[in-house]
Amino acid sequence: MTERSMQEPTLLLLTALADAPRHGYALIQEVAAISDGRVTMRTGTLYGALDRLLQQGLIEVAAEEVVDGRARRSYALTVAGRAALATEAERLRAVATEAERRLAVIRPRVRGTLA
Repeated sequence: MTERSMQEPTLLLLTALADAPRHGYALIQEVAAISDGRVTMRTGTLYGALDRLLQQGLIEVAAEEVVDGRARRSYALTVAGRAALATEAERLRAVATEAERRLAVIRPRVRGTLA
């Protein structure tokens, strides 16, 4: 049975949590850093994704504190989240390896194509 690949926001969020628990703003910064600025996660998208990942059991609330009168939650990967991220990383590695193998094959150019 083949599992569906992870959507990019999920992959980026789980990756951002792989090495340490983080709160929302730190996650937004980490996602931007991991994606080299290509992905800017908006607050609504972030918290919707975090709620979904909590429901799926891939992340958990690691800590709750009040900072400047506002509640701040930190999130961490669960064992299931770590396993899901490892599985997706392996899937991506296999696809990248196959892409590189195929790109290394030299084929004669056919008129009108790049191959």
